[in-house]
Amino acid sequence: MNLPNILTLSRIPFLFVIAVLLAVPWNGSSTLAFVCFIVAAVTDWADGHFARRYQLVSNFGKLMDALTDKILIVGLFVSLTVLGVLPVWALYLVLLILCREFLITGLRLVAAASGVVLAAEKSGKQKTVSQMVALIFLLGAPMISQDLAAVTGADWSGLAMAIHWIGLGLFVFATVLTVSSGTRYLVKYWSVVFAGDQVT
Repeated sequence: MNLPNILTLSRIPFLFVIAVLLAVPWNGSSTLAFVCFIVAAVTDWADGHFARRYQLVSNFGKLMDALTDKILIVGLFVSLTVLGVLPVWALYLVLLILCREFLITGLRLVAAASGVVLAAEKSGKQKTVSQMVALIFLLGAPMISQDLAAVTGADWSGLAMAIHWIGLGLFVFATVLTVSSGTRYLVKYWSVVFAGDQVT
């Protein structure tokens, strides 16, 4: 258990902390939730950075890095839907994302059982970034409408609404990228995994 792996696994407790902070009705909780998400997102960069710099790259790290990203992001999308930050129809998009992540994770596990480690694709990294950017806007909106308004005494509802709609648009865009990248990943590696061939 080295530093990169600790950073990777830390994203799981961050999910629960953020979900609780979003649910509690006291001033400052939305800001703390936003800050916690930024810290969790930074660990996604930091674990890979330290693993490469200190030659601590491992198969466990490769698999868990992708898995904890999925747990954090999908968990937050589910939480935002339950709490009403995302509209009801967004649930169907969240389910699409969830199905994609289960399929790709299952494919990786089958490959790992055959001794093959499937590296992350560029499109997969792009969809993760797009999901995180969408979450930044979606988590930023309540921070502005609740905490910033409470501190300044001004009405920031217009700005908060604009940021929320931007986040919602980015969420839809991220869903399209998620399904698209998952489809390409399945097409590329399905025959490789089940034929027992090595990835070149």
